[in-house]
Amino acid sequence: MIRVTVWNEFVHEREHEEIRAVYPDGIHNCIKEFLECDDIVVRTANLFEFEHGLTQEVLDNTDVLIWWGHMAHHLVSDEVVARVQKRIWEGMGLIVLHSGHHSKIFRTMLGTTCNLKWRDDDRERIWVVKPSHPIAQGIPEHFEIEKEEMYGEPFDIPTPEDVVFMGWFAGGEVFRSGVTYTRGNGRIFYFQPGHESNPVYRHPVVQQVIRNAVVWACPTKKYEISCPNFPSLEK
Repeated sequence: MIRVTVWNEFVHEREHEEIRAVYPDGIHNCIKEFLECDDIVVRTANLFEFEHGLTQEVLDNTDVLIWWGHMAHHLVSDEVVARVQKRIWEGMGLIVLHSGHHSKIFRTMLGTTCNLKWRDDDRERIWVVKPSHPIAQGIPEHFEIEKEEMYGEPFDIPTPEDVVFMGWFAGGEVFRSGVTYTRGNGRIFYFQPGHESNPVYRHPVVQQVIRNAVVWACPTKKYEISCPNFPSLEK
């Protein structure tokens, strides 16, 4: 059994009706819904809970932490960040999504600004550039997201261990959309799609990527995952 905690700051959905219309139960619950199955158990946490929902007990019982943040990076407690960092060193996996590139935990683990270029929504085509990687298993050579916030290079991150996905936008920009790192005993995956105003986490290929990443990042990775509720990408 893989134990996943999905952390979402949960600000946009509380404050903006147009975002709530896309994710009425929050991004965290959308991710929980498509991940949870016989072999993956999912809990959620958010900024407004005690210790942001990331107590020592919660982290000790988490194999993989998924992180989505945007408006409230500065409100995340440094004490909680240090606690998460320690668990990653010990072996907990971390998956950082979209605007989580500027989260305290991602910048702490990578040691750079993690700055990038960005602009409003555009069509994105995401290419698999390392098809042998476990996170790319079952993913088509490329897939498209009709409306996604543009993230572009230069992306101020250390040289990744692997670049699994490259994104190309209709405006011509390119971006390292899926990259991996190891810090201590923990595996880290950053995945760019997921702007809050677009239903990106309902895209079946995006869901498959995140599911693959959970299995890859789990510290006990020898799993045969059985998720009959998860949609097949096979035609």
